Amino acid sequence: MRIKVDTEKCQGHNRCYSLAPELFDVDDYGYAKEIDDGTVPPELEDKAKLAAANCPEFAISIEE
Repeated sequence: MRIKVDTEKCQGHNRCYSLAPELFDVDDYGYAKEIDDGTVPPELEDKAKLAAANCPEFAISIEE
């Protein structure tokens, strides 16, 4: 599984970061980005799905 943050849609609510800081980081302007290439370890897949479901702008996509 891999996650991707659409920087055009992200508004900086940072719900993804608060739910899954192992998978997301925040830049200097407060916008989220995926860590490294966005690869999600199997033990964090539920957190990735929860973060994507809680994004108000639907800026997080998941590739399985």
